[in-house]
Amino acid sequence: MPALEIGQVVPDFTAPATSETTFTLSDYRGVSNVIIYFYPKDSTPGCTTEGQNFRDMKEELASNDTIVFGVSKDTMRRHENFKAKQEFNFELISDESEEVCNLFNVIQLKKLYGKEYMGIVRSTFLIDKEGVLREHWDKVRVKGHTDRVLESVKAL
Repeated sequence: MPALEIGQVVPDFTAPATSETTFTLSDYRGVSNVIIYFYPKDSTPGCTTEGQNFRDMKEELASNDTIVFGVSKDTMRRHENFKAKQEFNFELISDESEEVCNLFNVIQLKKLYGKEYMGIVRSTFLIDKEGVLREHWDKVRVKGHTDRVLESVKAL
């Protein structure tokens, strides 16, 4: 599947989320900007730090009409535990089927300790109120990342 392009309307999708909710992208059209960040696995150091950073800037994001959602292939049960333990104030989307990951083209070849495997590449997407992709960060390094995302939100 080709990657989404900046300036393109992101195709609508629906997926299960924490707090017994269902995420549908089109529900936010005309209402708020949406940050969707993809991360490899719940309760790992980088994923925990990234989630905490988004958690800690929720008020600033909200004052800029922006809501955040995290996505990984973890089960809903793992997501609920991770969200509760880290006191995340946003929902996590479970994508066990990889449908959402494939839509955003974040499943890629990775290497760890000399072994190659297919997995989620840490990526963030900023979608405006009209459903248009405005920014995309690929192969994210956690340190300073959420600050760069916030700068882009403020520039919308």
